[in-house]
Amino acid sequence: MKKSFGFALAAILFGASFVNAQEFTSLKQIADDGKYIDAYNIQGAYFEEAKNRGYHVIARGADKFDVVGYQDGLPGAGWDRSKARFFGTGELVDGKLVVTGQKMDIPKYGDDREIIFTDEQKATKLIGTMEGDKFFLDFRGKSELQRVVLESPTLGQKAPEGAFVVFDGTNLDNFEPGAKMNEETKALWSEARVKPFEKKPYTLHIEFMTSFMPNATGQARGNSGVYIGEAYECQVLDSFGLEGENNECGGFYQFAKPIVNMAGVPLTWQTYDIDYTPAKFEDGKKVANARVTVKHNGVLIHDDVELPRNTPGCKGEADEARGLYLQGHGNKVQYRNIWVQYKD
Repeated sequence: MKKSFGFALAAILFGASFVNAQEFTSLKQIADDGKYIDAYNIQGAYFEEAKNRGYHVIARGADKFDVVGYQDGLPGAGWDRSKARFFGTGELVDGKLVVTGQKMDIPKYGDDREIIFTDEQKATKLIGTMEGDKFFLDFRGKSELQRVVLESPTLGQKAPEGAFVVFDGTNLDNFEPGAKMNEETKALWSEARVKPFEKKPYTLHIEFMTSFMPNATGQARGNSGVYIGEAYECQVLDSFGLEGENNECGGFYQFAKPIVNMAGVPLTWQTYDIDYTPAKFEDGKKVANARVTVKHNGVLIHDDVELPRNTPGCKGEADEARGLYLQGHGNKVQYRNIWVQYKD
């Protein structure tokens, strides 16, 4: 039986000038003195309102990109894991991004959900053009694409009255020796260890920015992690446009992958808002596991998840007061606006 697809099957062409990246050069994180500014400008999230489709364009280095298309909108805004996706690969040619479709993932087809495109399907063209400051796709009708800038509703949120302010950019008093501040941004570099909090449940607010590393892949791409209680890592990684696994941004390694991948583009500030209940101990033995609820950029990605043991890379579980560990991997990941509100 021939199957029909809800997304264009082959090529998408993007103009190369979308966003002024000059503000990012001051952070000294655009590689090689601005070599990848065009790639950074093209990378991002897009929405096609006329057909209710979302797109992620992901920089992969050497003027190459991946494109993921989403049925019914972007992740966290219409698309979820039950809906179809389009996958393509592309290359920057003469100032335009030419993308060839590779496959579809259609969950309703069950075991046959992955559909690899034929050469004929790959030859089908979907063409995008810039007209002034607007971008259009022309495929069986002309549709405008809107660039979507993800901004968490809790970004910059001030600590509530009575909360413990861990870091506000003014000093490192609440950190163990070795923590360093980015004097240009007044943010905190990973790696850093926060002195112990009170031993009780709390809500943690923390903001982070991953580095732009277009030539890197996987765990080498903007890697850090927020170790709650210095034992349970909520992964920090440049996972923009990826599947959303337990070793990607928002995942708890080996335990839980995020409900939806809400990772933003690198060099933008993102948020975790985490409700944490520590493990319970009696007579030196654990009698109840730690639990977490996590919102990433304002969207629920873990709902009262149980953490059966510590994740690798820091401390084991223990019946003692603990702080946070912000993991370092040599990548230029930064943190800011960190506070804790204890629960009754």
